Order: sequence, then C-alpha cells, then structure tokens
Amino acid sequence: MYGDDATVRKILTESGDTWAVVGLSSNRQRAAYGVTQVLQRFGKRVVPVHPKAETVHGEQGYASLADIPFVVDVVDVFVNSDLAGAVADEAVAKGARAVWFQLGVVDEEAYARTRAAGVDMVMDRCPAIEIPRLA
Repeated sequence: MYGDDATVRKILTESGDTWAVVGLSSNRQRAAYGVTQVLQRFGKRVVPVHPKAETVHGEQGYASLADIPFVVDVVDVFVNSDLAGAVADEAVAKGARAVWFQLGVVDEEAYARTRAAGVDMVMDRCPAIEIPRLA
C-alpha cells in the first residue's frame, strides 16, 4: 500500500485545495473527467494539465505543470506509469505539497524520490473513492 489512511486524509483535508490534474482533457469518457467532478464537488479547484491545454470544468488548462502561473497544492496524475515518475519530479520542482498517482499508476522509485523530498504521496488510489470514505 502506497499511502496509509492518515496520509490520504492529510492530502484530502490539509494539503490545500488547488489540484493540478495531469492527463485531464475534455474527453468525458476518460476517468480523469469524472474524478475531477467529484473533486470539485468537495471544494477542490481542478487545474487541467494536458498537451492540448483545454479548458475543462470551467478551469483554464495548461500544457505542463511548469506553465501554471500560480501555486499548486496537489498534483493528481492520470498518465501511464512509464510517464508518471517524471511528473512526480516536476511536481516536487513546482513546490507541490503532495502527489497523487491514480489507480493503476505505480512507480516505486518515483514514490521513494518524492517522499525523500519531503512531499506526501499516495499511489494506486483514487481520491473520488477516498474523499467520501475519509474526508
């Protein structure tokens, strides 16, 4: 298990409400689209990060984390595990307080690097499942 309930609860309730969601596009068929609706219902600001930089759920999108011109509290990652480690590193460089890898996204080395940098992280879990359970 990559992130105990205490860490999950901390990220959801104490780490801040601005969530950059890497992999979020306007494609309603993708899991990121529905999960971010749940995040918004629970008071999170969702910032789409996708190469197309689309506006999603009323929020301006950005092509990369580095392009976001304001503080990001949590980086939620909806990309393949092969790409996720680089995103975690970018999140740490951006100054995010936490990184969240979605269900099925696992990179143990990225988890170790992120935690070693002092950044909270959970992996292979979904905030849309955890918020109603723990928040």
